[in-house]
Amino acid sequence: MNVLLWHVHGSWTTAFVQGPHTYLIPVLPDRGPDGRGRAQTWDWPQSAVEVTPDDARSADVDVVILQRPVELERLAAEWLGPRALPTVFVEHNAPQGRIAEMRHPAADRRDLVVVQVTHFNDLFWDCGTTPTRVIEHGVIDPGYRYSGDEPRAAVVINEARRRARVTGTDLLERFAADGVPVDLFGMDAGALGGREDVAQARLHDEMARRRLYLHPIRWTSLGLSLIEAMHLGMPVVALATTEAPEAVPAGAGVLSTSIDTLVDGARAYLAEPERAREAGRAARVAARQRFGLERFLADWDSLLEEVAG
Repeated sequence: MNVLLWHVHGSWTTAFVQGPHTYLIPVLPDRGPDGRGRAQTWDWPQSAVEVTPDDARSADVDVVILQRPVELERLAAEWLGPRALPTVFVEHNAPQGRIAEMRHPAADRRDLVVVQVTHFNDLFWDCGTTPTRVIEHGVIDPGYRYSGDEPRAAVVINEARRRARVTGTDLLERFAADGVPVDLFGMDAGALGGREDVAQARLHDEMARRRLYLHPIRWTSLGLSLIEAMHLGMPVVALATTEAPEAVPAGAGVLSTSIDTLVDGARAYLAEPERAREAGRAARVAARQRFGLERFLADWDSLLEEVAG
């Protein structure tokens, strides 16, 4: 079938477009957020096809995937016209603000389905009468690459400066001051002395050279970079918030809401390479079992067939 979706989250979309469908990706000349087109730093199959607004209005579309309120409110109608098409809204984020009062922008819509990427998000978002499903993340297995040769922590955060406390950016200095050197990767990481615009394959190699993966996230959905780090065979040190305690089992890392405990855990991995390697192997086993690409695509195929049917 023909599935139209905007390129919003590169890592998630990279997994999604590995399926058996044709993926219509809106593109504009400026490649801005309303039309980024195909990814520039990820490897996408040829079945991910760029479409202009004119292309989209005349295209045979079976299902529309929305991921942002602006798509629900404006972009879908602008690109597709008044057609009533089967629609799925993928919610990538945990609710922000006064949580008990937060209602999803697609709440009380019987004409679409909201897909949550974690059970935590499904629990916290109030979608009213809109049907919801949970389809957990899946990633392309990058293979076991861990060496851990560099006694440092890797962390991947996009827009770490802007997102600040939400992503635990303020905690990076605390770890560094307590003897855990941190290398930051991600969009706008250069503003904080990190590295940005690193192609995915190169990023995986860089991550795997570090002794551990640090996940200082206070309140976002489950980051795909964490799952990728586990696939690489990296031990994890993570705040025990949102979905992380479910994703990282005992033996695969250190999880706590105590920063002192996390610092101690990171130091232990830095000091004991074999202990880090053992935890990383456990992390890889867990990630492949729960977040494999085959399961992810099968879950999505089942839902797309149901919605489009």
